[in-house]
Amino acid sequence: MKTIFKYATVVALICYCHILTAQEINNSTDPELLIAQKEQVILKEKELLKKEVMLINERLAKGEITIETSQKLKQEVAKKRALNIENKIAILENEMELLERNKLTIRDLENDFRLFCLKEKTETDTLTNTHQKKKSEKYDKRTYTNLLIAFGINNTLTSGQSLDNTDYEFWGSRFFELGITRKTRVFKNSNFLRIKYGISYQFNGLKPTGNRYFVDNGRQTDLEEFRLPLDKSKFRMDNIVVPIHFEFGSSKLKEFEDKIRYDTNKHFKIGIGGYIGGNVSTRQKLKYKENGDKVKDKIKRDYNTSDLIYGISGYIGFGDLSLYAKYDLNPVFRNETIDQHNISIGLRLDL
Repeated sequence: MKTIFKYATVVALICYCHILTAQEINNSTDPELLIAQKEQVILKEKELLKKEVMLINERLAKGEITIETSQKLKQEVAKKRALNIENKIAILENEMELLERNKLTIRDLENDFRLFCLKEKTETDTLTNTHQKKKSEKYDKRTYTNLLIAFGINNTLTSGQSLDNTDYEFWGSRFFELGITRKTRVFKNSNFLRIKYGISYQFNGLKPTGNRYFVDNGRQTDLEEFRLPLDKSKFRMDNIVVPIHFEFGSSKLKEFEDKIRYDTNKHFKIGIGGYIGGNVSTRQKLKYKENGDKVKDKIKRDYNTSDLIYGISGYIGFGDLSLYAKYDLNPVFRNETIDQHNISIGLRLDL
């Protein structure tokens, strides 16, 4: 408010310069000139108030603010303009008294306040830059970016088999996923439905039961007994996929003077969707002992795995944490007599 007073004084004095054309004044003042200037102050502030109220009404009509917020904003601008009128009139009266008391000329005051303006330039630029930065902030942000981390157990589903009767160890087979997602609100005035999309790296690991490993037999890949006791036998497929989900859930609308935000933190949510992408790497790791030496084999090849990866997925949770499941509609291996489909269950974090 102190800065407003200073600059109102500058404006008032410049007006004097134009009206009196730098003529010296004596102890007498022109009451009619003072009255006219007071009326100009009142008219100007009323016109500015009218424009501000129109802008608030436009935001209300567009649904950007509520009726309660619009009423609060109108009260604030009305109070501001009333104080402006009161202070500017007081400034005019004080200026007239200053001229009478010191027998100054308008040119003297104009030179003094020109120096004042140069002194305050840095402060003015700082205030302007701050205002522009605040103004550039988006009023209604509909899209947010998140980091996706997911992990858990992995296995395969085969026709006629259950998860507790597969060729792979239940706890020894795992999956991991890391990605970037973007969440966009579908409807303008409701955050109940969102679209979540992005890109992820994921690996699906399988640990064969018994002393077996994968063998590429041309068109088919089979599990066979290894010639020596195995300390470790693990198979891994690395994929790059594009996940897309429809997310449903409640949220809290937070209204500020210059923006609104929908907060989904500490709220229940459900996501339903799928993914599509490609297999970028397939490898097998074997550990065993031969002739008393520890041997570690890392074999990277195609193993007849599917190149195109696609499936369905979903999650249910609260806040950032969810239970997560995904199922590959494509078979793990091509040309198999009985198709195996990868399935993963675990935890998902959207940070």
